[in-house]
Amino acid sequence: MLVITGAAGFIGSCLLAEFTRKNTHHIIAVDDFSIENKQANFIHTTGVEFIDREVFLAWFSTNAMRVDAVLHIGARTNTTEQDLEVLDHLNLRYSIHIWELCTEHQIPMIYASSAATYGNGEHGYTDDHALIPSLKPMNPYGQSKQDFDLWVLAQEKTPPFWAGLKFFNVYGPNEYHKGRMASVVMHTFNQIQATGSMSLFKSHKADVADGYQSRDFVYVKDVVRVIVFLLEQKPKSAIYNLGSGEANPFIDLARFTFEAMGKESNISFIDTPIDIRDTYQYYTCAGMDKLHNAGYPHAFHSLKEGVYDYVQSYLLPHRYY
Repeated sequence: MLVITGAAGFIGSCLLAEFTRKNTHHIIAVDDFSIENKQANFIHTTGVEFIDREVFLAWFSTNAMRVDAVLHIGARTNTTEQDLEVLDHLNLRYSIHIWELCTEHQIPMIYASSAATYGNGEHGYTDDHALIPSLKPMNPYGQSKQDFDLWVLAQEKTPPFWAGLKFFNVYGPNEYHKGRMASVVMHTFNQIQATGSMSLFKSHKADVADGYQSRDFVYVKDVVRVIVFLLEQKPKSAIYNLGSGEANPFIDLARFTFEAMGKESNISFIDTPIDIRDTYQYYTCAGMDKLHNAGYPHAFHSLKEGVYDYVQSYLLPHRYY
């Protein structure tokens, strides 16, 4: 039996679809399944047991002996969330409870951390455990993920295998519901469809040209593949980066999206919104040596490959994973 939390969301629903196709486990899908704009992510899934996230912990307490592994992907993922109680409940205390049950019953656990824990990148983007206490996230969401990472590293008793995954900028199918928090690829696609053009944020740093703010964009198919590898191979328990290992400028992402749609590039620049300007990251790039040294054998999609596949296989036909 495999538990997937956050199963109605972006990454969680892709994992749900992947493991449903693999048919290796009976799947327990956990989330708030009442949210209407997420239902298309899972509505056609069959052979799965759905459990509301607010009753899951009680269910897990009495059914843990039947569970083979937990993929704890569920979280409050809005990077502009300011309600600390919501973040404490969903991203910290809920995660601690799952960890403790996995430890008590010796159940492997993989959980979602975030590259938001790296803050402005002053300490780099290396997933060395010794550096994690020095990290200073730039928003409450990132701090909630940092708090759980630090709690995990302080534990003497652990699940038999565990992995925390610092997701970088994930994009791909099943993010239709995310609104403002959707990937830049999806925003670009939607804006091109509506207007024939794309507006990117201006740079507010003298040493960075407009459009050359760079991020580590990682395709959700690679994220799923890494999680399958970790679950099956169970290398050394650790917190791992999960990015592509490359930093790409937003202007390239926009150009690739235009190309994948068969349209001429038409890119302009607007001011970065005031509410995110002070916490806006100008560069991220995941150090991926730890994962590769743990035996992960696969290459990641280049940004161009991922954008072309996402646009042509999913966004244009409005398909799901």
